[in-house]
Amino acid sequence: MSAYLIVELGVHDAAGFEEYRLRVPELIRKHGGEYIVRGGATEVIEGSWEPRRLVLFRFPDRKSIRAFFDDPEYAELKAIRLRTCDSTIVAVDGVD
Repeated sequence: MSAYLIVELGVHDAAGFEEYRLRVPELIRKHGGEYIVRGGATEVIEGSWEPRRLVLFRFPDRKSIRAFFDDPEYAELKAIRLRTCDSTIVAVDGVD
């Protein structure tokens, strides 16, 4: 069953975040992930959530998402993300 990773970012160091942005796609692909949404304009239809930068990924399953986060290669990138932005990250199963 496909699983989706929803990431909302508030980048406060754009120059520092650039390295993360350039390097993370390869690691996403390594674990079978693909970008569905990467930034772009958002429109709040209902409610009060005002997403800053929204990214949505599709992975083969939740296990693949965990493998991505647990990959030793991601540790350095995660440190960059934590230093350059604040984020909320949610995994959710699809309906295939």
